[in-house]
Amino acid sequence: MKPATKDMTRYVGTKLLLATAMTREVYNAYRGWDLPEDENGTEAGYLVEYLDGGESNHPDHDGYISWTPSEVFHRAYRPVHQMTFGDALLLLKAGVRVQRAGWNGKGMFIYMVPAAEYPAQRGAAKRWAGEGAMIPYGAYLAMKTVDGTVVPWLASQTDILAEDWAALSDDVALIGGSN
Repeated sequence: MKPATKDMTRYVGTKLLLATAMTREVYNAYRGWDLPEDENGTEAGYLVEYLDGGESNHPDHDGYISWTPSEVFHRAYRPVHQMTFGDALLLLKAGVRVQRAGWNGKGMFIYMVPAAEYPAQRGAAKRWAGEGAMIPYGAYLAMKTVDGTVVPWLASQTDILAEDWAALSDDVALIGGSN
């Protein structure tokens, strides 16, 4: 029995995945399945492989695979080089470095520094916390600048509203594994 919509909870999700265009018929053939008579085999869609959870259900894939109709796919996903700041923030929390295509400096990126502590270095910290004390700090975003230095980073209005955020390609491979 299908649950009534009123009894269902709404969700919004973010997944990192691989996808390739594939009709429903080609996907069923790839899985070794017969196409049910009530399904349209020419319907456009995508073979989707989830990288951040789910056990493999096909010998040629490390992640869980499924098929998604094209219209549904395009409403839910965008390439990792055309992300919103919200998408980028989720990847930052997962340990991925991100950058904007609109930034002028080459080689700049931001990453998340997790909460931790450091030894008191300066007189002010030593007077406040005591000689040899460990100073706690909260998580923050840091930027690797053009000249190679790292500084704390704060998003501008332009950064927050931009849709040209991109994950650094060598970091994307880390999702689903250890970071």
